[in-house]
Amino acid sequence: MVCSTSARRSLCAEQLDRIGEIITLVHLKAEAQRVAGLLSHGQKQWLEIGMLLIQNPKLLLLDEPVAGMTDEETERTAELFLSLEGTHSLVVVEHDMKFIHALTRDNPARRVTVLHEGSVLAEGSLADVQNNDKVVEVYLGR
Repeated sequence: MVCSTSARRSLCAEQLDRIGEIITLVHLKAEAQRVAGLLSHGQKQWLEIGMLLIQNPKLLLLDEPVAGMTDEETERTAELFLSLEGTHSLVVVEHDMKFIHALTRDNPARRVTVLHEGSVLAEGSLADVQNNDKVVEVYLGR
């Protein structure tokens, strides 16, 4: 996106439109005029994700993106991530299996990788790794 040189100190219409798209995408349209410090924890996470998306990356690496979020915020975050399919690739590190289920339930081809002590313990569909004897032994102590 390139704006004329006279727009260096202010945003051009194209930039404002892009910001508006991202604000809507990350569920912050109603909060657009609010100071970031006054946003809820989940909204701050969405703002951070929006700041990444505005750069139009091909790959997003997300470390525990829903930690500390309410159930509703977690659901909305899953919807947000699913809406990025086809435009961005995501690698999500997360311990919240309900969230992982939300990301994988409509597409069993999505891969889940379980790590233990720095190595891959299991990989496959969510159902595959949840039923993997090694995973059950390591994480459930059986």
